[in-house]
Amino acid sequence: MVGMEAVSHNGNLFVNADCVEGARRFLADGSVDLVVTDPPYGIGGDRLDRHYNRDESHVVDGYVEIPRSEYAAFTRAWTAEAARVLRPGGALFAVSGYTHLYEVLGALRAAGLVEVNHIVWKYPFGVWTTRKFVSSHYHVLYWAKPGGRRTFHLEARYGADERGTGGGSLNYLDREDVWVLGREYKPGRAKNRNELPLALIEKIVQYASSEGDLVCDLFLGGGSTARAAIGLNRRFAGFEVSARIFAARVPELAALVPGERLATLRRPVPAHVPNRGRAWTGDEQAAVRDGYARYRGDGLTRGEAVARLCAEFGRGRFAIEKRLRKG
Repeated sequence: MVGMEAVSHNGNLFVNADCVEGARRFLADGSVDLVVTDPPYGIGGDRLDRHYNRDESHVVDGYVEIPRSEYAAFTRAWTAEAARVLRPGGALFAVSGYTHLYEVLGALRAAGLVEVNHIVWKYPFGVWTTRKFVSSHYHVLYWAKPGGRRTFHLEARYGADERGTGGGSLNYLDREDVWVLGREYKPGRAKNRNELPLALIEKIVQYASSEGDLVCDLFLGGGSTARAAIGLNRRFAGFEVSARIFAARVPELAALVPGERLATLRRPVPAHVPNRGRAWTGDEQAAVRDGYARYRGDGLTRGEAVARLCAEFGRGRFAIEKRLRKG
């Protein structure tokens, strides 16, 4: 495509083009570590003010919607391109409503990707209805390309042994597949019609990529993925078909300072679990059961006994509990 505009700065790439054509020109096979994207939903997204009864006087014009009759073919095209550019083991997170969910899931399968998680994002601004239940969630589809090691940082945000005020595992709660996150309010500031909260994207980027990785957004829009990726010291490549949105957003995105969000992150307290992931021997399994019986016989509570065994065997709490359940 001769007329496509590309802006490159600090190792990051922004392209004003259809994502399929742009990616074919600028991204090599297997060059991307993580795709995070929010494609058009095919529900009249250029008229979201009617859906949500909200003021859009500060919304940047130029949103490009996909007709329902074209949605299946459109989805197959961009998912196939995402699969091409992902490295083996690379991951894709796509946000979807329910209207075309079955088409998105079918396209991901057809592209040769495999499902990792189906995350539900619960938000507090559902569409008001009178004859059915209120829709107040999106689907975050976590899929990966087979053939390589997938990046997932278990303690990206909370150490495995960190506990909340009620004693529950903060790591476990953060990794449940239902996320409750509000929208970002930007009164008086320019915004896109369907702009994802930065907290949502940062969580994905923290867990599913490492510093220096290449993160790609096929539908750049308001630039939430760019802000998260660049701010967390990842490289970024993004595509936006709307010339008006591209012109309004890219100058600010290109000027982002790599790593500028790192200082704002909560610091997890990593658990010291030297034998995590190592296969158990038969002798070790028997010793865990014997040790548990001995500690309980000495008057320790179940929790105290498990904690002693964790320290003794260099294993996490869940690993010890699993061995005990197996008898």
